[in-house]
Amino acid sequence: MSGIRTLLKRFQSECETSDAHEDKELQTRYFKSMHQGAFNGVLDLFSSSEYEVISQSKDRGEITVRKNGMPQLFIVATVITVRPSETAIDFKISADKGKIFGTYTVLKAQINHYYQRLDSDMKKVK
Repeated sequence: MSGIRTLLKRFQSECETSDAHEDKELQTRYFKSMHQGAFNGVLDLFSSSEYEVISQSKDRGEITVRKNGMPQLFIVATVITVRPSETAIDFKISADKGKIFGTYTVLKAQINHYYQRLDSDMKKVK
């Protein structure tokens, strides 16, 4: 049964992180940073021309982005203050179009890429 679930997951057009995600690579990351610093760090991820920031709300800690090019992606990044100097960052990515061999692995790789960039810029807590 898990083989079928793994095969079907490959064709999902959404991928998101969470605290209790079964895949360790897709678990929420915590950083030693104030909310403003983490929010700006995430915003910097999307500063190149291939990204279009659709909306940003510092109050809710959400940044909505469209990635142009291939693959076209819709990204929601959430920055949540857990403690005064500890911030959690989550991503939810969805693809506009599917691929023959599935899009889930592409979406997961994109999330890992964002986390690697944040890891190099900010200090991780967990």
